[in-house]
This record gives sequence, structure tokens and C-alpha cells, in this order.
Amino acid sequence: MQEGPDHDHPPENPDDRELPPGQHGRLDRPVRHYGPVPRVKDRDAWSMSFGGATKSDESFVVTLAELEKLPRAELTADMHCAGKFTTLDNIWEGVRCRDVVEAYPPLPGIDNVIVYGQYGYSANVRLDDLLSENAMLATHQDGEPLAPEHGFPVRLVIPHLYSWKGPKWFRGWEYLLQPRRGFWEERGYHLRGQAWAEERWSYQETHPGRLPSQSPGPEHGPTGQDF
Repeated sequence: MQEGPDHDHPPENPDDRELPPGQHGRLDRPVRHYGPVPRVKDRDAWSMSFGGATKSDESFVVTLAELEKLPRAELTADMHCAGKFTTLDNIWEGVRCRDVVEAYPPLPGIDNVIVYGQYGYSANVRLDDLLSENAMLATHQDGEPLAPEHGFPVRLVIPHLYSWKGPKWFRGWEYLLQPRRGFWEERGYHLRGQAWAEERWSYQETHPGRLPSQSPGPEHGPTGQDF
């Protein structure tokens, strides 16, 4: 695992903004993931697949160059790690997920999606979270192309969810007829992962009133494919 500074970092929340429960703010951009960083020689040729239960019953394989023909957007948003820290004021640029869903739509009635990163990483997300105003396939952070360790050439960003839901080195998604747990969800993490509801752990799916900050539980969040 490669990791940035210890996530028990002193708070750096200069404007004392409201953060999700259990989180503290920091201004740096820590790096957390297992495994190697992909070496990408041709970012425009990076391929992604959008498939599963699509409206046309076919899968779509597109390059990053093709994806970037969709409208570009910019977003400023904090990023919440289940390890209890929040990086403040990330400036993202890329393509909104709702425009991608419109280009490659699911069957009517689909509620769940599984998203993929490089090396087989996966996470379950709800379709309505992908369709939110701030969900983005980001190619730039803070005015520069994504650094390799932060997901170059493209990563998924869904700011209201914990960051394990947004794979680095994004490789596509699959529309699901039934929910399916991804990498961290299979290891005890919440199926949705809404940061403002503090949905960290799978036990909360059946006990939603038990917030992790109010009950015993693991101290650290996922460390793979996170920041």
C-alpha cells in the first residue's frame, strides 16, 4: 500500500465549515491505494466500457478521447475518506456522469450500478447518485491533469459519497438488475456510503440509527483505491 501522511492529521479547517459527521478537514492531497500505479502512455486511447442492462442490450467501449466529446464541466467539492478525513476544495474538471448515462442509458427501472477501476477494483453505487449534479468523470484536479497516483487519466468523483465509491483509473460501469457488492462492500463497508449520513459500515444497512461515531467499530476506513 502507498499512503500519504497519517490520516490522524491535525485538523486544517480554516473556515470552520460544516463537514460530515466524524470527519476532519485537511488541505493537502494524501495518496492511498494498494498496488502499482498504471503507466499510461496514450491517455486519449484509455478505454472504458459501459454495459450490463443497457437500454439497447449492448455494451459500449469508448476511449477517453471519445468520452471528452461530451460537454465539459468544472466542480469544486470536498472529498470525504471513510478514514475520517476530508480534503478541502478540490477543483475537478471532466464530464458529468449524467451526460454519460444519457449517452449510454440503462433499461428503465435500473437502480444499481457497479463501477470499475484498473486491476479489477469495483464499487456499488446507486444510479441516482451517478445522476446527481456533482457526479463526474474527472480528468483534471486543481487546474492540472490528474497526477498518476490520483487516478490519471480519469477517475470517478461523487462528492456526497465516501471516496472509495470513486475509483481511480476508471474503466467503466455495469448497470445491474440486482445489487452486487464491490470490493470494499464485500469487506464490511456500506452498500451506499453516503458521507453526510455517516454510512461507513455494512451493519448500518440493517441498523441505520447506529452511527459509527456513536458506537464501537473499526477505527480506519478503506485504504485501497481511495485518494
